[in-house]
Amino acid sequence: MQGKRVLLVISGGIAAYKVLELIRRLRERGAAVRCILTKGGEQFVTPMSLSALSGDKVYQDIFSLTDESEMGHIELSRSADLLVVAPATANILAQMAGGMASDLATTALLATDKPVMAAPAMNVRMWEHPATQANVATLAERGVRFIGPTEGDMACNERGMGRMAEPADILNAIEAFFSASGRLSGRKAIVTSGPTHEAIDPVRYIANHSSGKQGHAIAAALARLGAETVLVSGPTQQPDPAGVTVVNIRSADEMLAACQNALPADIAVCAAAVADWKVKTAAEQKLKKDGKKTPPALELTANPDILATLSAAGNVRPRLVVGFAAETEKVIENAIAKRARKGCDWIVANDVSPETGTFGGETNLVHLIDENGADTWPRMSKAEVAEQLALRIADALNEAAQ
Repeated sequence: MQGKRVLLVISGGIAAYKVLELIRRLRERGAAVRCILTKGGEQFVTPMSLSALSGDKVYQDIFSLTDESEMGHIELSRSADLLVVAPATANILAQMAGGMASDLATTALLATDKPVMAAPAMNVRMWEHPATQANVATLAERGVRFIGPTEGDMACNERGMGRMAEPADILNAIEAFFSASGRLSGRKAIVTSGPTHEAIDPVRYIANHSSGKQGHAIAAALARLGAETVLVSGPTQQPDPAGVTVVNIRSADEMLAACQNALPADIAVCAAAVADWKVKTAAEQKLKKDGKKTPPALELTANPDILATLSAAGNVRPRLVVGFAAETEKVIENAIAKRARKGCDWIVANDVSPETGTFGGETNLVHLIDENGADTWPRMSKAEVAEQLALRIADALNEAAQ
């Protein structure tokens, strides 16, 4: 971590005392540490202690004219390589999720264009509350990385999930982040995401329930590892990931054309839920019922197979082609067959039965299928799935290059 710059945001929890050890260890490894201390955090650690250990000024008040002339909150938030919120209380997580800028800490977090890590620390009931879990899911979708919490005894004499991760674990996560950053530098990735809309007439279409959350998270994760990433997205409500080139399309034909235009590439991840069928000839005007009891007959034809096309792209075929298999039964068996049929390298299979809540939900349970068989991952957030998949992709490409 020699020369890396960490901006440490310390909010108001009893676990704030642990950051003193974290600062010491970061400095030992050559990192520069600058601290923002909230009003609540000041109740547990002093600016003098933080300054002595970090070797730098401690920032507290957004309205301090001296601070603003020396280091404005915009520059403060962007001069670091990584922002770490520890402890991350339920309150500051809620403010981050809501995009609030009520003090220097939240303003810096809102203004930053750098990666953010958070180490939650709170009472078990607060951690398990649906509001906190929704805030964590929202932040994870936006790319915030979480370290912990862990289970154990708390200062409030309760026991459960909510203890802040130990300084050594936070340090390991920070080191892992810096070692992973740039692992895909010089690589180009194409990611497809969301559903496609296949027109029936100017106002109706064939579609599915895909939200695009998983595909967008994968594009963001690949970009964070340094890949030049092109995201080809069907209609979704997902925000464009930072550092990603987004091509918005509607139909499968448009998606295929956009992917082919983005070639050559090193990586292709086909996470979109492309409609298998389209109307052979869409009506130019809205189809009218006009009192008819018999619905119009729709002649369907197959959509282009984007995954198979990219897998057979000849001399411009991506070095690693990853498909997705959304199944409702025989998940692994069907995914293995799909991998062989499509000619791709990997298949990420998941169960999208209604009871799983995968479509539109915050979590996913996937099976990574390759030439060696199936590797089942534990259920995790879609952001975590994306992070793990991006790291696997980086490992595979870097091993092949050696």
